[in-house]
Amino acid sequence: MLLDKQSQITMNGNCIIKNASEIVTCSGFAAKKGKEMSDLGILSDQSLLIESGIIKDVDDYDSFQLAYPLADYTIIDAKNKSVLPGFVDSHTHFVFGGYRAEEFTWRLRGDSYMEIMNRGGGINSTVKATRATSKQDLISSGKKRLDSMLSFGVTTIEGKSGYGLDYETEIKQLEAIDELNRSHPVDIAPTFLGAHAIPMEYKGRTDEFISFVKDRVLPTVVERNLAEFCDIFCEQNVFSIEQSRLLLSEAQNLGLGTKFHADEIVQLGGAELAAELGAVSADHLLQASDEGIRRMAESGVIATLLPGTAFSLKEPYARGRYMIDQGCAVALATDMNPGSCFTESIPLVMSLACLYMNLTPEESITAFTINGAAAISREKEIGSLDIGKKGDIVILEHPSYKFIPYHIGVNSVEKVIKSGDLVYESS
Repeated sequence: MLLDKQSQITMNGNCIIKNASEIVTCSGFAAKKGKEMSDLGILSDQSLLIESGIIKDVDDYDSFQLAYPLADYTIIDAKNKSVLPGFVDSHTHFVFGGYRAEEFTWRLRGDSYMEIMNRGGGINSTVKATRATSKQDLISSGKKRLDSMLSFGVTTIEGKSGYGLDYETEIKQLEAIDELNRSHPVDIAPTFLGAHAIPMEYKGRTDEFISFVKDRVLPTVVERNLAEFCDIFCEQNVFSIEQSRLLLSEAQNLGLGTKFHADEIVQLGGAELAAELGAVSADHLLQASDEGIRRMAESGVIATLLPGTAFSLKEPYARGRYMIDQGCAVALATDMNPGSCFTESIPLVMSLACLYMNLTPEESITAFTINGAAAISREKEIGSLDIGKKGDIVILEHPSYKFIPYHIGVNSVEKVIKSGDLVYESS
């Protein structure tokens, strides 16, 4: 259950976690590439000390007893439990109005993602519902989804706009995300995705819409500090390579980081453009070319893979194994959204990555921790259990991290600690 504020405050960000069967540190302050992704930095017979929300010491518990006034700390006994960094879900669309359950049935009968989108379903269906939803209702429903994400061990997420496609609703979404970021234990990295689809009122006038997003909405987003990143759906029959370069170059000029929905349905060259622009991440990548993958590896663009979406759409999976073997830094994320992947299940996504993209359990853990943090430019602050980083920690009910992908789709999280405070405990 999500603990109330009073329960969190009593810990004051000070705690010691002792007796863990293993501490999976994922140690590092940069994304891990290639073979590095298999190194989880596992410690045994060690304890963690968090002070004022920051990891201060890693040592055996006897040493802590001699060095620190233990009465000042909440002691958490993690005997026979695995301790890991809080998970980072670096690609989500969790703030939206309405649902699209009927589209799941349409896909089962063979309708493609683009067929549904072209007849007014898909993103445009959610746009219509989100435009009609009040900001307060977006906050209320968003909070429930954040609560669920937290229960799966997620302590930081990326949250996108993109269901407004007009000035008012894009700003409304980002304002809702900002308020949730201030009030909820889960930290949110906000992303402006104003170019998520072509709205019905701009059908046949895509260049005009890109100009509207670039010249009308983007400056307000930057001026009001409502986003850290700008994203675009770079895809055939949506936004071209040229349009993507135009918008994202301007976003970079205004100080935003850049991310891509790239090469999901058609091999368009999104991975190559991400490398050219030095994007923080390129996401989806089901159809990414060998050359695009090579360039991403060279330029340090994080390959954020979303196996839950491929699973839901019954599409071929991104070539995760190939990307890692080519030296890419791979992250995993849920792509939690109302249409193509309505799930916040971290264990399901890890299992899919292991079973169908041939990642190892170790690589999948790295992909949801330090590499997920790198995909939102927070690898210096979170994503590993290193001294000086935030005390964002997951304690499993099992003795090994391997239970996460092994217990398919089932939550193994017993406790979640955010900045040294216990914020979730399974009932």
